[in-house]
Amino acid sequence: MPEYRRILLDGAVVETVREGDELLAGDGRRVPVRQAHHLPPAVPSKVIAVHLNHRSRVAEFQARLPAAPTYFHKPTSALNSHRGAVVRPEGCKWLNYEGEVAIVIGRTARNIAPHRAADHIAGYTVANDYGLHDFRDTDAGSMLRVKGSDTLCPLGPGLVTDWDFHGKYLRTYVNGRLVQDGSTDEMAWDMHYLVADIARTITLHPGDVLLSGTPANSRPVQPGDVVEVEVEGLGRLTNHIVTGPAPVRGDVGAQPTESEEVLSTALGGDWEFRGIRPPKRP
Repeated sequence: MPEYRRILLDGAVVETVREGDELLAGDGRRVPVRQAHHLPPAVPSKVIAVHLNHRSRVAEFQARLPAAPTYFHKPTSALNSHRGAVVRPEGCKWLNYEGEVAIVIGRTARNIAPHRAADHIAGYTVANDYGLHDFRDTDAGSMLRVKGSDTLCPLGPGLVTDWDFHGKYLRTYVNGRLVQDGSTDEMAWDMHYLVADIARTITLHPGDVLLSGTPANSRPVQPGDVVEVEVEGLGRLTNHIVTGPAPVRGDVGAQPTESEEVLSTALGGDWEFRGIRPPKRP
């Protein structure tokens, strides 16, 4: 399966194709994969994400799967890349990973049937749909700051075409420890359905990204943690967590909160169903 990566090479954005442990640019230059400065593999006009799709996550929260998928929007300013730093603002503590598969649109899609969606998909990549749940009380409806704050949408490392999404594992690791272990087969709605559903009323342009949902066991991470999302056939997306250089301003807007809603969402089964108390704020 061909894999394409966007990198920064000698100050320019360059499209490359992976050949083993090297990336080949169109002009013949070769860059070792380990030395490449990666960029997000797509340049979307919008990033749309589904709320609940993996049955394991539905079961974890003892929720009821809706009759049809629901969505939220991540601004493109949240985009990040393979090996990029994910920033947890100072004064916040409930930053969760969510390993996912990202669908990248290749051809304009509007009002298409699910069986035609594949014709409009360029390929797939790995995503980590981070959530800053400190703002969940104020942004639960829009998820704007929860899911849309800067750096919270890493994509990569590359775009893989001709990938069959059936029966593929999806795993997330924190500091080398397996924390999410899911499969694309547990999705209630597959990739083609999601594309067709959104395209009923929203035109999808080449480069646009759809995030297809996360399995159970999304949990908070801390500055210094290394988070990796691996999807069978798509590769492994790696990021590290850092603290923001300044606290969230206190003179405007709603402030980070730590309500039961915040804790139960951030800690999942560790909070609501197992009775484990969260750490106290210092």
